[in-house]
Amino acid sequence: MKVLMVCLGNICRSPLAEGVLSDKIKKAGLNWQVDSAGTSNYHIDEEPDPRSQENALQHDINISHLRGRQFVKEDFQFFDKIYVMDDSNYQNVVKLASNQEDTDKVDLLLNQANPGSNHNVPDPYFGGSGGFENVFQLIDKACDAIIKQYS
Repeated sequence: MKVLMVCLGNICRSPLAEGVLSDKIKKAGLNWQVDSAGTSNYHIDEEPDPRSQENALQHDINISHLRGRQFVKEDFQFFDKIYVMDDSNYQNVVKLASNQEDTDKVDLLLNQANPGSNHNVPDPYFGGSGGFENVFQLIDKACDAIIKQYS
């Protein structure tokens, strides 16, 4: 299984989601691939936000090696599932879809833990460190559901 996590800048939420899911994949002994991207081009080739890195390390997950990249139309061909962090990113991703099959690959990440809830992962960028921990907990629960559903 190939999974892509998507947020706006690919420096806060989606690299954290990539790191969390990668950690769970490794612990479960699964042969999956996971990546992350942003719908904007604001942070291409940048490290994740230092607050995201710090939060991940508090949970023994190192995301410092990740670098920001922009979501591209070709991602639909490579990835089986594309999880977006919020409604805005959902709209930006599905605009690039070529067909219904592409669109069907895209879902809000939090729908994995709470099907049909359509809740957004809040962007912690403009908040304090508590926002990053809240985001971690939401992502962690959703990634548990992904592992349970597809393994």
